Amino acid sequence: MEVFNDRAIIERYRLPREAIRQLLEATGEDLRRSTRRSFALTAETQLLAALRFFATGSFLQVVGDGHGLCKASVSRSVQAVTDCLLRLVPEHLTFPTREEMTGIQGHFFRTHHIPQVTGVVDGTLVPILTPHDDGHIYICRKGYAAINCQVVCDHRGIILDVVARWPGSTHDSFIFRESTIGREATASRGEWRLLGDSGYPLRPFLFTPVANPEDDHQRAFNEAHRLARSVVERTIGRCKMRFRCLHRSSGGLLFSPAKACAVICVTAMLHNIAVRAGLQLDEPEEDEEEAAGVPHEGGRPDDQPQHYRAGFEARRDVIHTFF
Repeated sequence: MEVFNDRAIIERYRLPREAIRQLLEATGEDLRRSTRRSFALTAETQLLAALRFFATGSFLQVVGDGHGLCKASVSRSVQAVTDCLLRLVPEHLTFPTREEMTGIQGHFFRTHHIPQVTGVVDGTLVPILTPHDDGHIYICRKGYAAINCQVVCDHRGIILDVVARWPGSTHDSFIFRESTIGREATASRGEWRLLGDSGYPLRPFLFTPVANPEDDHQRAFNEAHRLARSVVERTIGRCKMRFRCLHRSSGGLLFSPAKACAVICVTAMLHNIAVRAGLQLDEPEEDEEEAAGVPHEGGRPDDQPQHYRAGFEARRDVIHTFF
């Protein structure tokens, strides 16, 4: 921390110096190792080694070489830091208050003319080590083991909610239905809604694009929906660029599913800290799934037709009124 300048700190650890110091203050006591042995790793060394791994996704030995540590020390540091930071996640990944919700809805309406939008939802695949038990259920549609993560963000690219617990073969619509935010959206009684792609079910609280637009109004809605929803795609791309351990190009998270899910939640929290600190990234590279020409999976037949009809009518009213 005392050797590198501010720019080098951000390049190596993806966070500004002050944010790292705040994390150190919050976790230092828990990371301090109670041992009488000489040369026990300091809390700062453990935190920086873990942040460097999150940032690069390099082999643990490579990360260790940059910090004068062996592979085993880096592995223990990543585990210890992940466990400590996981307890801080609820402080940094929070659904907006009523006042904040009004501001978010106002932005989406002014920019895209879709009312009551509080967030945008999408799924993303994070590669992991194929588990020995039930490994087949983790194989995603791309043919590798992964966690299928659900991400909800606002117009600024702040992650409001992340669900990292389901195997790669799980359908997006199932994850949403089983998630806390899905249940809260259902219970919102129309006070707020999310936008999602065609992999999600159409609901009054979850608008998807019109499958086969028949007139200019529906086509205008689809274009506004596409532009509004693009923020979550950029957010996911930036998060994976910022923390390359999540990206397939780095080999993914070669951990057990439970540890991989913990790292995903922690890096989502660190992403929010970086965004709130004003750290900029270039536009994210094209997502590897889209680059490979693999279309997003479509929605499955709706098993709740009455809810689909309510969603259809709500979307139709919005299109008729605002488009």
